Amino acid sequence: MGRLVAAFGSSHSPALNSPAADMALHGRRDEGYAQHLDRKGNRVSFQELLEKAPAGIDFSPETTERRVAACERAIDRLARAIAAARLDALVVVGDDQREQYLDDNLPAFLVYCGATIVNGTLDLPEGAPAYWRRARSQYHEPEAPREYPVAAPLARHLVESFMDQGFEVAYGASLPKPRGEGHAFGFVHRRLMRDAVVPIVPLVVNTYYPPNQPRPRRCYRLGGALRAAVEAWGRDERIGVLASGGLSHFTIDEALDRRVLEACASADEEALASIPLERLESGNSEIRNWIVTAGAAAGLPSAWQEYVPLYRSAAGTGCGMAFAAWG
Repeated sequence: MGRLVAAFGSSHSPALNSPAADMALHGRRDEGYAQHLDRKGNRVSFQELLEKAPAGIDFSPETTERRVAACERAIDRLARAIAAARLDALVVVGDDQREQYLDDNLPAFLVYCGATIVNGTLDLPEGAPAYWRRARSQYHEPEAPREYPVAAPLARHLVESFMDQGFEVAYGASLPKPRGEGHAFGFVHRRLMRDAVVPIVPLVVNTYYPPNQPRPRRCYRLGGALRAAVEAWGRDERIGVLASGGLSHFTIDEALDRRVLEACASADEEALASIPLERLESGNSEIRNWIVTAGAAAGLPSAWQEYVPLYRSAAGTGCGMAFAAWG
């Protein structure tokens, strides 16, 4: 019988591969971004965000330096925890941002079942700014594409078990586009696994794109179905699950982030299921990956959480960086 022995969560923002000095450049990029949402989910301009922002947002160089260092420590801690769990496989719950799946076929949930999954090289245009290259490089191989192992038999079992439990998930045995795995999965391989590579099962959630974004309660219950599937797995293996992405961005909402983390730690389905859908758009939508993982981790104790609101402008833009482990 399989055993779900550990669960993890990690933000995967490009800013996690940026030195503190680059945060001002990310902030200037925010000024020209056309898709900002306020903390209620309303579309606003950067100037409107600035006018609504609470006073006293601290993005000084000194505070930013401390927060960037705190994120680095949390990533190191998470990498050590994943290695210490001695996993046979890790189910990675992440979203695809038009990297592989487009409007011609955009599943709400998909399990990747190929024998391997490729991570490609950085594909930015020639004139991309240096700070953006640094930020994006954490997701990709530096020199040549690399094949990473997939726990394909477990992946196939998850699909069949989900179907038995009333979840009609899509599956894929290969990637439709040649560029390789999306950033949610590349971050896990490049930043969290390092030299201790564990076979993964990519579980792709359409967090971003209407009209078929799964609702929060459905996400939590898919997590429960994932736990049941692992327990019904016919091999004596140690399985983990990891949420990749989030929390609030591109406008940081500390109250929402802390509510999510508390509910994840206590397996509070109602608190997670009742998050208004308008609060789960844009970057905030990746909270769905944490909700799936919280549903899977409901039988595990919360081991630790780290939260770092990494602001980069007076308008409150940035990312609520979160890191967690259960088990």
